Amino acid sequence: MLESSWLIPLLPLLAFGTIVFFTNRNPRLSSYISIGAVCASFALSVPVLFEVLQNPVASEFKFTWIDLKGFTIQMGILIDPLTAVMLMVVTIVSMLVHIYSVGYMAGDPRFSRYFSFLSLFTFAMLGLVLSNNFFEIFIFWELVGLTSYLLIGFWFEKKVAADAGKKAFITTRTGDLGFLVGIFLLVSAAGTFNFQHIFHQIEAGHIPAGILTISAILIFAGAVGKSAQFPLHVWLPDAMEGPTPVSALIHAATMVAAGVYLVARAMSVYAASSSAALIVAIIGAFTAFLAASIGLVQNDIKRVLAYSTISQLGYMMLALGLGGLTAGTFHLMTHAYFKALLFLGAGSVIHAMHTNDIWEMGGLFPKMRITAITFIIASLSISGIFPLSGFWSKDEIFAVASGYPHPIFLIVAVLVAFMTSFYMFRLCFVTFFGKPRDQHKFEHAHESPRVMTIPLMILAFLSIFAGWVGIPWLHKGYSSFVFFHHPHHAEPKIWLMLISTVVALSGIGLAYLIYYKGAISADKIKRKFAFPYKVLFNKYYFDELYSAIIIKPIIGLANLLFKFDLGIIDWLVNAFGNFCVFLSEVKEWFDSHIVDGGVNGLGWIFKKSGSYLRKIQTGDLSNYILIIFFGILLIIIFKIGL
Repeated sequence: MLESSWLIPLLPLLAFGTIVFFTNRNPRLSSYISIGAVCASFALSVPVLFEVLQNPVASEFKFTWIDLKGFTIQMGILIDPLTAVMLMVVTIVSMLVHIYSVGYMAGDPRFSRYFSFLSLFTFAMLGLVLSNNFFEIFIFWELVGLTSYLLIGFWFEKKVAADAGKKAFITTRTGDLGFLVGIFLLVSAAGTFNFQHIFHQIEAGHIPAGILTISAILIFAGAVGKSAQFPLHVWLPDAMEGPTPVSALIHAATMVAAGVYLVARAMSVYAASSSAALIVAIIGAFTAFLAASIGLVQNDIKRVLAYSTISQLGYMMLALGLGGLTAGTFHLMTHAYFKALLFLGAGSVIHAMHTNDIWEMGGLFPKMRITAITFIIASLSISGIFPLSGFWSKDEIFAVASGYPHPIFLIVAVLVAFMTSFYMFRLCFVTFFGKPRDQHKFEHAHESPRVMTIPLMILAFLSIFAGWVGIPWLHKGYSSFVFFHHPHHAEPKIWLMLISTVVALSGIGLAYLIYYKGAISADKIKRKFAFPYKVLFNKYYFDELYSAIIIKPIIGLANLLFKFDLGIIDWLVNAFGNFCVFLSEVKEWFDSHIVDGGVNGLGWIFKKSGSYLRKIQTGDLSNYILIIFFGILLIIIFKIGL
């Protein structure tokens, strides 16, 4: 199957082309084609995983695309344990999102277009995962950005959705510029785009340390954009304006996962540059804390989950920056399942309540039991409650952070874990328990159809059990499959597990006391900490700050240039045009009055002369005799006078 793995991304691409050119006016058939393609991709990914499990050695299949006097650009696929895991993550989540979308997007006038975009999005991410070189991965990297723009702004008739799509596209392009420059620097030193060739040269010490550090930081800039790390994190919360299944796909298995995957794939680069790796860890830790603190006070159900995603991505970057390839990618895998479940669960609630505001919900558990139970399972998993998936992957990150000489990374990780469990169960208690806050919406609420709830149940199963492959007591588990250089068998640290559990339960308990029992007044807390609350609610004013120091100055410069263009450039162009018009008018007057006047005047003279001379030739003989007589008389007079 390894040699045929190119079919895995090809099938969604064929589905995209088929829908666009042939079935665009048949929504049901379009959805069947799209779902069938991604299911086939999943079916092809399963044997790839088992083959790699049996022989976890990197396999590469490539061909020369461009040959420029010795410098060749190849296209190909690279299959190794990391690729095999990501293929499963992308195809499983994408498949369930496709199925869920049949119910969620039912009745949408652009139903076929939606599924064509989903297929293209899946193709782009699968192509990115399978790429064997930096040139190819950048092509799919940009295609992922394009498709995310199309899906975030899918309901482009809404200004907020159109603006969100543009914001995501422009913000991520900022990071992609650094990524592109980093690729050029690294490739110019290595003489090849191929991952394995570059990594071999790094290990052999053939690439200068300075070039490695600069290129590693610039490549990470691309990951900062795609994976919404500080300071380019501002696009992801606004991306919630797209359809909720799209949010699930972006947050769980495609766009934001691309940045983490890139850093994991380029781990050899970061292992060779401790400075660049430390920057990755610092940015990750800061992003995790920043986003988690904002998530504490958000009221939009999807925005809470969006900041949760940013925070969890920060966790992954923290682990990767500290050299924990196993921990970072393990959490990427488990996070994909419980975050997809959270977003699809949120979509189920929104589908029933027609609102995103959690303070318009409440008491939904009896009416939406499947949605509520699966959502709570995902919340327990992301909080790191034993023995769910999130517990094992978060414990890996704690273990990596505890191995760093300074405790700051572990402290940040623990604080983020507490905030995560608090805001997730704040969300659960406010949404599913207590009394209904909007009776009209509550009365019309109902459980989602089976096409939406079945994916929720499958993801709930994965949120519980998927992380079990990384139980540290397993002799052959995740840590002996996806690793860097040598198998990383995480040593179980019971004290860390106890800390993780106590912290998670403390966050849940505090949320229970405030938002379920009402033993602690949320309003009093809000009034007592009014200023911090306002800062967090307004997301540390990042949007306002960027507006003040970037957007408004650029708009001001654009207005200045517009005025310069209108007042100077256009005035000069118009003046030159008016002068040319004046010259043409002078030329026209000279031509009509002088040239044409001279020609017409000469013609008039000849015409008049001819009219008078014509009278001489009358044809009357007596007239001719009279003229001859007077002529002879004049001659005689002239002669006598002389």
